[in-house]
Amino acid sequence: MKVIFLKSFLSDIKKVKDNRLKSKIRKLILKIEAAKSLEEIAGAKKMKGYSIAYRIRIGDYRIGLYKENDCVELARLLKRNDIYKVFPK
Repeated sequence: MKVIFLKSFLSDIKKVKDNRLKSKIRKLILKIEAAKSLEEIAGAKKMKGYSIAYRIRIGDYRIGLYKENDCVELARLLKRNDIYKVFPK
């Protein structure tokens, strides 16, 4: 799948200081690129009430993403208590 990084995701990832978390995110991005569909990605769950919004759990963090056709847009990376305030919109 093609992966697109939104500006909000890039700014969120710059704020992360934990190197272990960053390496997990890198591995996850590689898995998304290699996958043919989001169903192949462990932990990817569809957001209720939204047709294209998904989330992936990484410890206490969540990645908010949008899926359209064969393209995935990584939108946000925030702690679990913060992400649902801003994603999806």
